[in-house]
Amino acid sequence: MTADRTTRTGIASVLDAVDQRVAEGPFGATWESLAGYRVPDWYRDAKFGIFIHWGPYSVPAFGNEWYARNMYVIGQAEYDHHRETYGPQNEFGYKDFIPHLTGTNFDADEWASLFRQAGAQYVVPVAEHHDGFAMYDTALNPWNAAAMGPKRDVIGELARAVRAQSMVFGLSSHRAEHWWFMNGGMRFDSDVRAGRHADLYGPAQAEELPPTADFLEDWLARTAELVERYQPELLYFDWWIQQRAFKPCLPRLAAYYYNTLAGAGRGPVLAYKHDAFVPGTAVYDVERGVSATLRPDPWQSDTSVSRNSWCHIGNHDYKSGPELLATLVDTVSKNGCLLLNIGPRADGSIPEHEAGLLREIGAWLGLNGEAIYASRPWTVYGEGPTQVKDGQFTDGTQTTYQPEDLRFTTRKEHLYVTALGGVRDGRIDVRSLGRDLTLFPQEIGSVRMLGHPEPLEFERGSHSLTVRLPESAARTPMPVLRVDPAR
Repeated sequence: MTADRTTRTGIASVLDAVDQRVAEGPFGATWESLAGYRVPDWYRDAKFGIFIHWGPYSVPAFGNEWYARNMYVIGQAEYDHHRETYGPQNEFGYKDFIPHLTGTNFDADEWASLFRQAGAQYVVPVAEHHDGFAMYDTALNPWNAAAMGPKRDVIGELARAVRAQSMVFGLSSHRAEHWWFMNGGMRFDSDVRAGRHADLYGPAQAEELPPTADFLEDWLARTAELVERYQPELLYFDWWIQQRAFKPCLPRLAAYYYNTLAGAGRGPVLAYKHDAFVPGTAVYDVERGVSATLRPDPWQSDTSVSRNSWCHIGNHDYKSGPELLATLVDTVSKNGCLLLNIGPRADGSIPEHEAGLLREIGAWLGLNGEAIYASRPWTVYGEGPTQVKDGQFTDGTQTTYQPEDLRFTTRKEHLYVTALGGVRDGRIDVRSLGRDLTLFPQEIGSVRMLGHPEPLEFERGSHSLTVRLPESAARTPMPVLRVDPAR
């Protein structure tokens, strides 16, 4: 990793501060010490957050957020599109998109207001993607949004706006993959190979080679700088930190982060993928997927409103509002939180279709949020014939739920039943609440549909609870029943 003397001095200073914070405790840089971590209540209660991918890759708006890599990979559609649209890569490189990331319509307060309308409780912008461009004011990277492009500290403005709307602010760093991300440009005549912009394009090394000690120190220092400047209560990493070379850095980072946030009176959440962290020391994340089972520990699903990109492009394959809502409810019923991504345009405006999807989610949560917020999983997550695929990258096709597909959550003495597939024949049959089963041994005192003022008629037989719904339920997407025990 090349860096000038000033930057190296800055990195050393940051790392000294990291080690001092670790030494102060309460967490030490060992997995044994980190096993004492507990997921804070704010996260267990929040359930729904907004993820944001916005950067120079939003300018070409072609392919997806990996444009920075694929424009340098011969044979990729982005490579051909780039040459046809902008010219050869040795004349117009990725760096040349930065002035077009204008942010002229970026308004952090408007973004935060929309996210609040959506019912989100936390917001997680990508501070730096694999492309090496920082969307924040930094002393460690000259290629940043405060110095060029929007010429604004995007992350700082968002942090203030989000917190002013009583939401929790988090950050995502995808810096780890920068070790190799632009390496396609080393294989032909491009501005990556020229070497004049190595501080943006990075080492551009082969994926097979482990990152050097200098690169790892740089990665840790940049992450620590983000933590110090913005105090994110959620810190999310993408997938490459599970590499063996990163393993010694991870307990050091986690102890530093947990100690820093604890000292500031904030509850930290560190989200990871694969086996990067030891279970129980951080929050496990499933990218573009869900869990087929109820997980004992809180976890997170991160996905996007679009199937084919995380950033703004011209040909999104958007998911529907009901599909996104079903993902939210299914995730929450299994002890998870949903982090849902949107992708603003290069000028900082949020596409109206994406804003509409968020408002649709917010309208449903406004009526049914008591079944989601501050809820906890029940003895079983649900019932029904539809089986979801477990694990990452399983959201390529929509899951079609039937009226028999129900999901359960609890809060205080209430049990909530959400019908993912709507209602058939004016009733909902809940097999898990049959009188002969031991899942709900109490007598049922009342059943209500959220948003409907009157109690509903119900009959509890040996094998199911049958609830008659009002006519309005047939027009209600995913109605929610509240079942209360007799007093």
